Amino acid sequence: MGDWSGRMGTESEGVVMEAEHAAGKMMTREELRARLDAVGASQYHHNHPFHQKMHRGHLTRGQLQAWALNRFYYQSRIPIKDALLLAKSDDPAFRRAWRKRILDHDGDEDGYGGVEKWLQLAEATGLSREQVIRCDAILPGVRYAVDGYVALVRESSLLVAVASSLTELFSRDLISLRMDRMQMYYPYLTPGLAYFTGRLTQAPEDATFAFDYVMTHARTREEQEQVVAALQAKCAILWAQLDAIDYAYVVPRNIPPGAFVPGCA
Repeated sequence: MGDWSGRMGTESEGVVMEAEHAAGKMMTREELRARLDAVGASQYHHNHPFHQKMHRGHLTRGQLQAWALNRFYYQSRIPIKDALLLAKSDDPAFRRAWRKRILDHDGDEDGYGGVEKWLQLAEATGLSREQVIRCDAILPGVRYAVDGYVALVRESSLLVAVASSLTELFSRDLISLRMDRMQMYYPYLTPGLAYFTGRLTQAPEDATFAFDYVMTHARTREEQEQVVAALQAKCAILWAQLDAIDYAYVVPRNIPPGAFVPGCA
């Protein structure tokens, strides 16, 4: 009886939510955050089997190389994505705040930003800087997913583009876990963990700004739902990248022609 009543309660809440959505009732700040957190709990890539293997120490050096190399393509496109997003805003205050993200990744005069730090991680796996920067051995699935993210930002409204960055609401916990497990299971990566150290503070700051922005600028229930959908789309993009890597380098190890092969120059 208890289980049934619990299901009935959940179903009733769902009916109420659907009715409120249909009626255009705006979500409160707490309700919107709860919706976003629910997406993160179920769809963020911390749950992906590849990450689960990584955090249990089950990946080989070659598999970590493949991950670092393919993920670099994503890292290298983040400043481009943010430049496209900046061009959508005519508010100087917003642009001043958001351009920090480009500096965080591209660095200043010496170039020592997140992209450079990721290259150091890739080098710690045993890859050469040159082969990573070329991006000519990236998996097709990763390339399509990352290019899809850039297209999402380029073709969407400013609100949706900002909302697509809200995966940063959940990244700090994943980064903390990843650093701990890398030092435990893959000590040779320790010299290359500077990227994650920086993101421990940058990601929460960026997430707070983005959430405040969407909370302020989503002025209808429909726009709030667009915010949630944008987060879901970004989660799907991150998941698709890991799907491609897992399929090519873990099971069934089906590496497409022209993609990186561990152990080969």
